[in-house]
Amino acid sequence: MDIEQKQAEYIDHFVKKASNLRGPALTAVIVEATSHPLLFAFSEILSVPNVLELEGTKDSIYLDLLRLYAYGTWSEYKNVAENFVNLAPEQILKLKQLTVLTLAETNKVLPYDNLMQELDVANVRELEDFLINDCMYAGIVKGKLDQLRRCFEVQIAAGRDLQPGQLGNMIKMLADWQSTSENLMLSIQEKIKWADSMSEIDQVHKKTMDDRVEEVKRSLSLKKLQTMSRPLTLTSEGMKRSFLNLVD
Repeated sequence: MDIEQKQAEYIDHFVKKASNLRGPALTAVIVEATSHPLLFAFSEILSVPNVLELEGTKDSIYLDLLRLYAYGTWSEYKNVAENFVNLAPEQILKLKQLTVLTLAETNKVLPYDNLMQELDVANVRELEDFLINDCMYAGIVKGKLDQLRRCFEVQIAAGRDLQPGQLGNMIKMLADWQSTSENLMLSIQEKIKWADSMSEIDQVHKKTMDDRVEEVKRSLSLKKLQTMSRPLTLTSEGMKRSFLNLVD
């Protein structure tokens, strides 16, 4: 079972759970979802009517908590930590994992120094342990640790929830990509046609040259035959000399 299927199952579980609860029971579900070690998408939970009804209530902080895990990072949490709910160790770990995914969206080479600053990690050993054990083994990112260059090279990373307004940009980006791909395909097809035409020209040229070679061969063979079949003719003087040679 791949991570996408697992995500879908966990999302469905929490959406159904949140849809039937209110008050403290609902806020407890939000805490549970943001602490779950295998859940990394929250926009579907955010769209549940019961959750949206928390806006403007005494429990609205839990709606903000869910938004933080859908779109935010560890550094953003630190900026508002004094006025926010305290995070459990499991929540802190998850928010740092999500921060790596956010960084990987814009840069596939993540310097160690930047990562240590963004994640509040004290040293390289701790950072590499986190990237290996809590990111790569968790299946949310694949990459290579480059100790010589002191960076993490991202190969594949799970995507985060789209923020409001991002969908239009995403659609435009995909449309641009499709247009570029179609133009590239047309260019490739034109090059294939050109290569085919050049191949046909080469074949015609080769046949012409082969025909000329054969023509020359036939001409040479004909001349050789004519030379070999030519009759021997002697003048009278020549016959006389030959006869005297025979007598001698």
